[in-house]
Amino acid sequence: MSAPVRSMHTHTPIVQRSAAGWQLPGIANLHSHAFQRAMAGLAERQTDRSDSFWTWRETMYRMAARFDPDSLHAVASQLYVEMLEAGYTSVCEFHYLHHAPDGRPYGTPTAMSDALVAAAGDTGIRLTLLPVLYMTGGFDGRPLGERQKRFGHDVDGYLRLFEALYARRGGMLRVGCALHSLRAVPEAAMREVLAALPHDVPIHIHVAEQIGEVQDCLAMRDLRPVEWLLRNAPVDARWTLVHATHLNDGEVRDIARSGATVAICPTTEANLGDGLFRLRDYLDAGGAWGIGSDSHVSVSPVEELRWLEYGQRLATRRRNIAVAPDSPGVGTTLLRGVLASRARATAFDRLDDDLVVLDPGAPALAAAQAGDVAERWIFGGNVPLVREVHVGGRQVVVDGMHPRRDGIAARYAATMQSLLQE
Repeated sequence: MSAPVRSMHTHTPIVQRSAAGWQLPGIANLHSHAFQRAMAGLAERQTDRSDSFWTWRETMYRMAARFDPDSLHAVASQLYVEMLEAGYTSVCEFHYLHHAPDGRPYGTPTAMSDALVAAAGDTGIRLTLLPVLYMTGGFDGRPLGERQKRFGHDVDGYLRLFEALYARRGGMLRVGCALHSLRAVPEAAMREVLAALPHDVPIHIHVAEQIGEVQDCLAMRDLRPVEWLLRNAPVDARWTLVHATHLNDGEVRDIARSGATVAICPTTEANLGDGLFRLRDYLDAGGAWGIGSDSHVSVSPVEELRWLEYGQRLATRRRNIAVAPDSPGVGTTLLRGVLASRARATAFDRLDDDLVVLDPGAPALAAAQAGDVAERWIFGGNVPLVREVHVGGRQVVVDGMHPRRDGIAARYAATMQSLLQE
C-alpha cells in the first residue's frame, strides 16, 4: 500500500496530483437498494408490450421475496466492494426489506438491517442506513399486497425500529429516515413520524419518479407530488428528494429554494424508462443534487455522471450542458455538484479523508493536467481508472482491487445460485 494521501479541503482544487496519482474526494452514492444488485440484467425481457416501471416492479417483488439476512449480507457485500472499487466512499441505503417474506417480523427485528451494517463494516464503506416507512399500496390508502407485507410497519413499529438503529450510530454508520413515497405513507403517519425524529437526521423520499404517480397525486390530493410535499412537510436541507423526475417550473424553483438535495439516478431512470430530470433548469435555480445507483444496473459514478449529461444533450440537441460561469468543464462541474451535497445527504460531516486516486499511468490520462482530469475520467472511455480508495484515512482499494474481493465474490456467486433456483 502507498502512504495515505493528505486530506482534501474545500479551498483546494477538485483534482490534485499526489505521489500516488491524480487525487479527488470520494463520491457519495445517495440512493441504493442493495438487494436489487442481484437482479441486474434479469428484467430485460419484454413481459408486456407496454413494459414500464410498473411491470419491472413485479420482477423486483419476486426477487425481494427470496432474500433472508444471510443472502442480503452476501449481495450487499459484493455491491459495496464494487462501489468502493468504482470510487464511491459512502452509500445511503434506502432499506425496506424489514420482515420475513410472509410479513412476520424476524426474531431479531433488525436482522435485515444488521446484514447491511455488517456488509458495510466488512468492506469499509461509510453507510447511511435509511429504514423505510412503507404503509399503503397507493394514494387511496389500500392495504399492502401480499408481496409488499415484508416492507410494512405501522407508525409505532417503525419508530421502534428507527430508535433501535439510531442508538447504534457512530463511526462509519449514520441512521436516517426514509419515507417510501407519498403513495405509501399516509399524511397523518408522515406527520407523526417526522414529529418524533431527532432534529438532525437526514430524511429521504421517492417523489415524482413516474408520470402515473403525478397523475394519481393530482387526482387524490389536488396537487402534484412535489407541490404537495413542499406545502405539507418541513422540507429543508435535511431532505433528499429521490428522482424528482417530473417537475413543473414552480417545483424546480421551490426545491432549490428549500435547500433540499435531489438524488438523481440516471442509469436506473434510463433502465426503467422514467424520464429525464430537468438538470439545466435546476442548476440555474441553484439547486443541490447528487447521484445514486439505485437498482445497480450500473455501479459506477462515472456512468451516472456521464449519462446525466448525455441525457440532457439528447433532449436538447446541444453539448456541454452541466457547466457554470466559473466552471466551463462539464466533468469538473458535475463533480463539484455531487461533492457539495454529500455531507448533508449522508449526515457524515467529516469527509476530508475520503479520497479516490486515479492511475496516472493509464492511457486515458496520458499527459493529463489537473484541469482536465475530471473530464477525461468521466468522458474518456470505460477502462477503470481508480487505483486507490481511502475511507476515513484507511486504504480500502489497492491497485484497483478491494483486498477481500475474491472471498466476497465467491460467496456472492454461491448466493446467486441459491437465489435464482426456481
